[in-house]
Amino acid sequence: MKIYRKLFLILLAVGVVAFATTSCTEDEPTVPEWEWGDPEDKPDDPTDDPSDDPTDDPVDPANLKPRYLWIDAAANFPDYANNKAQIAADMKKVAETGFTDIVVDVRPTMGDVLFVTDQLPMITKLDYWSDRGYQYFHRTETWDYLQAFIDAGHAEGLRVHAGMNTMVGGKLYPYGLGQDGMLFRDGSRKEWASVLNLAGGLTNMMDTDDDAYSAKFLNPAHPEVVEFLLAVIEDLAAYDQLDGIFLDRCRYDCLAADFSDISREAFEKYIGKQVENWPNDIMAPGQTTSYYPTTLQKQWLEFRAKTIHDFVEKAEQRVHSVNPDIQFGVYVGGWYSSYYDVGVNWASPSFPTSSHYSWASVDYKNYGYADHLDFILIGAYASATSIYGGSEWSVQGFCKTAGKVLMGDCPYAGGPDVGNWATNGLSQADLKKAVTSTVDAAINDGDGYFCFDLIHIKMYDYWAALKKGIDAYIEANK
Repeated sequence: MKIYRKLFLILLAVGVVAFATTSCTEDEPTVPEWEWGDPEDKPDDPTDDPSDDPTDDPVDPANLKPRYLWIDAAANFPDYANNKAQIAADMKKVAETGFTDIVVDVRPTMGDVLFVTDQLPMITKLDYWSDRGYQYFHRTETWDYLQAFIDAGHAEGLRVHAGMNTMVGGKLYPYGLGQDGMLFRDGSRKEWASVLNLAGGLTNMMDTDDDAYSAKFLNPAHPEVVEFLLAVIEDLAAYDQLDGIFLDRCRYDCLAADFSDISREAFEKYIGKQVENWPNDIMAPGQTTSYYPTTLQKQWLEFRAKTIHDFVEKAEQRVHSVNPDIQFGVYVGGWYSSYYDVGVNWASPSFPTSSHYSWASVDYKNYGYADHLDFILIGAYASATSIYGGSEWSVQGFCKTAGKVLMGDCPYAGGPDVGNWATNGLSQADLKKAVTSTVDAAINDGDGYFCFDLIHIKMYDYWAALKKGIDAYIEANK
């Protein structure tokens, strides 16, 4: 097993749990979710001898469950693109608040990068939301953006991970800002883009300006796409001081993708026969759910999950061939009951998905990829009034669900999106109380805490609220 799994198991043995990822919110799924019910209480171990516990020894907060903070590339670009001093100052604040890990987004949805690689150019501008609406912020500095965070984070005792949007290659910016990215620069790679099964017919993503498809997704079944992205990931893993890598958007864009000729050929090979009426025999044009799937639709969902599974497996192998000690993981949305729509089975391959969800085939479980991960970040993106609960669409419920479907294959941390969640009329004071409560709700039903995003903490001054929650956790586990 990899070093982070070893570390995780060793710390469990002494009674301390430690760490061994569109980032987006989504509407509540229309597919009924399985109600987990209340978990059984864990019985006391009669072999435990309280007198053996070093209760008088102080506990280093860094050795408790990890607390992850995501740092989005575009939203934070004006603060950090040209300002190492601001990076250092904010990393000090992050550490003082009680976070142990940061995830620095170094490949936003437009698909270029903020680290050194020969595969893609360094970003010089990104769109961000200002008091005048969306506009560009330009980067004039040339120093290594990722390395600046590694240096500043390590100086404050933080572990530093890189997050990267994976299956993307360009972006059509809002409000008439234009477009950018590899797919727009290089017309010869148009066939790398996903083909959508829309109401109007099969449509290459590059041929639609619909805001719903502003992030131009790549086709995960395209062999050239796979090899290109693995090369990018390999260069990222070559940062020898980097503590981890989390793949974001390592998925299809939506249920309508991908219906390219390449995917058709791969799918027909997978099922051992031709699809006579493509794509209608699988999905009707414009179909948005698989609430009552046919056998062929189930095989299609299974094929897409296999495609993503196989990519994650290859990525993990490539990362650890470069750096055996680095932590490898993914970020996913916590809504497992409907995550099939983006072609991802982030569960354990031992979890019997079809026993709980009508859309899953018996073999769907075989393409759960949790056993290829060192850690997984769960977007527990419920509303500010849904912090506690036992099933999906509460912060705690998302984390409980994750524990059930992951089945111990890899440790995980869940948590809220404190800037884009539905506030449901709460005052700012009550929102801060909700932020504090998310720490307790998430960290005690998982192996850590995860918060999205730093820009929102700064914008709404959630520093004290988060510190209060984290301090309460640390105090309870001394």
